[in-house]
Amino acid sequence: MPFGFVIFQRARLLTNHCIINFKNIYYHCRNYIADVEKIVLHLGSNKSDRVSYIQKAIALIQKHIGKVLQKSMLYETEPWGLADQEDFINQTIIVESNLSAEQLIIKTKAIEEEIGREKTEKWGPRNIDIDILLYGNKKVEKKDLIIPHPKITERNFVLIPLMELLPDLILPGFEYSVEELYEQCQDSCEVRIYEEEN
Repeated sequence: MPFGFVIFQRARLLTNHCIINFKNIYYHCRNYIADVEKIVLHLGSNKSDRVSYIQKAIALIQKHIGKVLQKSMLYETEPWGLADQEDFINQTIIVESNLSAEQLIIKTKAIEEEIGREKTEKWGPRNIDIDILLYGNKKVEKKDLIIPHPKITERNFVLIPLMELLPDLILPGFEYSVEELYEQCQDSCEVRIYEEEN
């Protein structure tokens, strides 16, 4: 067999191999990009160094869930549901992630545990709380996970930082924007911009 023909055959095989690999990479990347969602998380803390717990949670979210795209201001809020406790610091963030909703709830619970959250009474004090408010424009209804979060429309401390970031957004399953939902909300708990003491 002529030497030139052998070289040609080997070159063609190598080219085909590269094309196949390129296609695999392309389809993998295309699927990855298609699966990326913008997720809205709500963070809260009312124990010890509240701001520090929020900052630690964001760092772990960035590490384990995805890139943090936007953050609301910090808000200091009266406790909701159980009045006899310290005020909360709350913040809402938008995260870009390719995790499924089921994976996301596992990750948020793991981050809470890593920071040291302990189980307490319902709506009781906690060093960190991470709620999933929105998962793209999807509705999720499972035994342990409902998205949009079912209490969004009842809580000023959720609506106000969300309104700061996405005032015109109409939540999946709703007819009104976040701003309109806030205007209709009957919650009387005070929410104010947090000013850190010097």
